[in-house]
Amino acid sequence: MIKPKVLFLCSGNSCRTQMAEAFLSDLAGDRFEITSAGSEATPLDPDAIAAMRELGIDISRHQSKSVTSYLGQRFTFVITLCDRQQERACPIFPGAIWRREWHLDNPALADSPEEHRHRVRRVRDQLREHVVQFVGENQ
Repeated sequence: MIKPKVLFLCSGNSCRTQMAEAFLSDLAGDRFEITSAGSEATPLDPDAIAAMRELGIDISRHQSKSVTSYLGQRFTFVITLCDRQQERACPIFPGAIWRREWHLDNPALADSPEEHRHRVRRVRDQLREHVVQFVGENQ
């Protein structure tokens, strides 16, 4: 059986996409081939690492990747996590059979470190809900 390929896509691949990739891997195991990427590769967000660790999921060894490394590949699902209206760096990826858009707040736009941590946790919880629903719809 061929596994569906899932690409989580966002601007920096430092927070939202990394958490989504980890949730899908945790919830669906090896049922999908899962990766994430951003318009550019940026360092992982320490608050995202901490927020996922609170749930027992370690993303500290994840690597940020640029979407250009996946050009020419076909994916079953490309799930965009940024809002193109709000974030100019939100990439568009050709080569998807199905597209999903989960417009989630960008923690990087927070005004303070406390607000950033709050946004990361809120987005983490929203992502978990989205991923649970996605897994349920694609069994």
